[in-house]
Amino acid sequence: MGTSSGRRVGRPRAAQRPDSGLEPRAELLTAAAELFTTRGYAATTTRAVAERAGMRQASMYHYVSGKEDLLAELLESTVTPSLACARELLADDVTPAEERLRVLCRADVELLCAGPHNLGVLYLLPEVRAERFAGFHAVRAELKDAYRQLIAATAVGGGLAKGELELRTDLVFGLIEGVILVHRSEPERPAREFARATAEAALRIVGV
Repeated sequence: MGTSSGRRVGRPRAAQRPDSGLEPRAELLTAAAELFTTRGYAATTTRAVAERAGMRQASMYHYVSGKEDLLAELLESTVTPSLACARELLADDVTPAEERLRVLCRADVELLCAGPHNLGVLYLLPEVRAERFAGFHAVRAELKDAYRQLIAATAVGGGLAKGELELRTDLVFGLIEGVILVHRSEPERPAREFARATAEAALRIVGV
């Protein structure tokens, strides 16, 4: 017999979420991003994520191991592009360090402010301190060290004592991540405006 009924073959979808065309794992990440930032991580069940993604809960486990898997990937997505940018900037021995630091600040802020969901608020979750998120913390630490290296390479940074260099790095990195909270209160403001203002403020902290 043929399949003339026109029924779609594949995993069943929830009626409230039309087919987005995304791959299943990407669809789950999109659903998790929405629910974790609106309902809260602890209040979101795996069943809710699966239903929001348009699949049965049992099907979800073919693509992810659970909520922690989704949270870890979402967290890393807020850092890895900036780290890739930082590595390129560190390898650039022509552009002045001050300009490279400005570029990194702007790129980092634009990433944190991008997308429909404020993923940066997930940094504040107590669950993120667990060992499962060691990968995220390692990437974030490498990004912070890139900031330190760029600050040290500036005309001002080269003359700083180690403790002062570490302090200014902490302040700049804290400023960048702090934009998450400011953006949450002003979501309508374009990311490029946050990026420009934050980069200039970071350079003032450094003393440039």
